[in-house]
Amino acid sequence: MFPLGSVLFPHMPLVLRVFEERYLVMLSRILQDEPSEFGVTLIERGQEVGGGEQRFAIGTVAQITQLDAAEGFVVLVAEGERRIAIDNWLEEDPHPQADVRVLPELVWDESLRELRESTEATVRRVLAVASEFTDQTWSAAVELADEPIAAIWQLAAIAPLGPLDQVALLGSETAKELLTKITELTLSAEEFFGLQWDDEDGADSGDLDGDLYGNSSGDSNDDVEDGPGGGRDDRIDP
Repeated sequence: MFPLGSVLFPHMPLVLRVFEERYLVMLSRILQDEPSEFGVTLIERGQEVGGGEQRFAIGTVAQITQLDAAEGFVVLVAEGERRIAIDNWLEEDPHPQADVRVLPELVWDESLRELRESTEATVRRVLAVASEFTDQTWSAAVELADEPIAAIWQLAAIAPLGPLDQVALLGSETAKELLTKITELTLSAEEFFGLQWDDEDGADSGDLDGDLYGNSSGDSNDDVEDGPGGGRDDRIDP
């Protein structure tokens, strides 16, 4: 298991720079199997480096697609696969490990197409607004997957939401629930950005990050790069 300060969704890329000895040990172990996979979960409280953090009980399996070694660290690229629930955290050896169970895959229904289209329009509109206040990883014109379930997970990932909202999305039990939650949370974010337009004194990006993009209760660390790959990309390439 690899607890991080961000949420990984299915069908989304993940880039990590791994330097801690315990995670280098983990990599050496999982690379013996094909495919090489590990679990990712959001840190609820604490930090990515050093251990001792508290973690959420839901996560995503990441499958390694690329690996590059450098002096003192390893850079890996992975893709979010299936969702998992953490039933029990085990003793670290030396990296975090847990008993997990795979959560059911979401099922697409053509009756959801109109909801999916309206949700996508909402996300793209608010993402464009959000880019006026903070740097966004993905542009409002980013291309989504053709497969419907992959596309709605990608919508959840690119929506301008904080990690706590993203964890709520990750726990959705149906495609309809996921789309509905994406719309509701994104519209709430739009209201927040609307208040910023009306604030005569303005608000710097640091204030916005603290209010809307709070990193759970955890601390970020510049030595661990995690999250969707690329910056303001126009295409999601796991």
